[in-house]
Amino acid sequence: MPRGALAGAARAAAIDPAAVAFDVDGVIADTMALFIEIARDEFDVRGVRYEDITCYNVVDCLDMDPELVERILLRILDGTYTHTLRPLPGAAGVLGKLARRVEALLLVTARPQIGPVGEWMHALLGQDAAAVEIVATGSFEAKTEVLLARGVSHFVEDRLETCLTLAGAGIHPVLFAQPWNRRPHPFLEVASWDELDRLIQW
Repeated sequence: MPRGALAGAARAAAIDPAAVAFDVDGVIADTMALFIEIARDEFDVRGVRYEDITCYNVVDCLDMDPELVERILLRILDGTYTHTLRPLPGAAGVLGKLARRVEALLLVTARPQIGPVGEWMHALLGQDAAAVEIVATGSFEAKTEVLLARGVSHFVEDRLETCLTLAGAGIHPVLFAQPWNRRPHPFLEVASWDELDRLIQW
């Protein structure tokens, strides 16, 4: 979406705070930056830049041993790393504001289990985390059923293929722009949490 179209999109979107849910990795958590740091510092993989990750399945766009990629991803999932998983800028502020406004703030991740990301979310949001529910589906496709059951109208997601699935089920995806989703698409798009904040009907 052209950036100049954001104001019009915000008026058209009017996202209900009580009917929006969020993906975790690549939307709230800067997981790919953590991936790069672990690869560099623990496995001496040099020269990988964030913008080099142009596909969601990193083995398709990085010159890295697939087994090494799997080892790093497993470390991220089980929390066995010493680096810091950081939030994307502005995420904590908007999520905290939502958590104080709605009965339950829903996060849906394709991770096989919530694991350490649950503790990470609690640390990120502090007392506001009491309103947060995290659902781990174990697959991208399983997100749809969870969102439909909860009456979610909008879902903020960074994986373009998941957006296509959600749209087919009547859920409005909001694509969070990342280097791995830079292909033409028909969805509402934001490039930051500040832009997302302006789409919500506070």
